[in-house]
Parts: sequence; C-alpha cells; structure tokens
Amino acid sequence: MKNYILPITLLVSLSSGFAQAESKTVNRLLHDYAAQGAAVADIKQGEKLWQQVFRENGERSCASCHTKDLTQNGKHVKTRKLIKPMSPSVNPERLSNARKVNKWFKRNCKWTMGRECTAQEKSNFLVYIQQSSKF
Repeated sequence: MKNYILPITLLVSLSSGFAQAESKTVNRLLHDYAAQGAAVADIKQGEKLWQQVFRENGERSCASCHTKDLTQNGKHVKTRKLIKPMSPSVNPERLSNARKVNKWFKRNCKWTMGRECTAQEKSNFLVYIQQSSKF
C-alpha cells in the first residue's frame, strides 16, 4: 500500500497543476477578448455555437469534427484524422496555452464558419469548453 502513495500524490499534484494553468490561461484570454469588446462570456451561447451548422464553407459545425460530447475523441470530417477530446478534464493540455488556443480559433473558425470568430464568440466557446470539464 505504501508503494502507491507517492505515485498517487504526484498524479493529484500534476492534475491540479494543469487545472490551475488552464484556469489562468482561460482567464487571461477572457480578459484579452473583453479588451477587444466581448461582453460576459455565455456558456449557453457557446454550446449553441458549437452545434450550429454553418453553410459558408459547406455544412460544418464544431461538433462535426469534435463531437457534441467534448470528453470523447473526434475525427476531422475531411482528413479523418483523430482529434483528442476538447474537455480539459480528459485532455489536460486543452486550454493550457493561449498561443495554441488563438491559433486553433483562427484556423477552425475560418474552416467552419468561413471567417474568423469574434471576440465574443471566442469567449463563449472558451467557457463552454472549460465547463465541459464539469459535465
């Protein structure tokens, strides 16, 4: 039994460290988006946007590739490449790096919506994805 205490302690420490990093990153991004004009982020609007089908570049939604269940693997509809879960509770790397978050917002918004996301949309997506950890 004593042999398991150290590894368990390390795992708990690592997971709480990831949660803190994710939270700091999300808070920083939300602050940045507010400075760009975003109002208070809305989880329900984030969920609605996630599932909304956009016809600008074909019939696409975020859920088309990432699925409606953010704790599950997704698959890119065109390349069929595996996409790791979006939920930080399952994939601690999600939302932990602001640069990557902004890179993927730019790329995926253009591919899905046919344009870049607004600061408000990014805020709504962020809180929806972050909240998926609590589902």
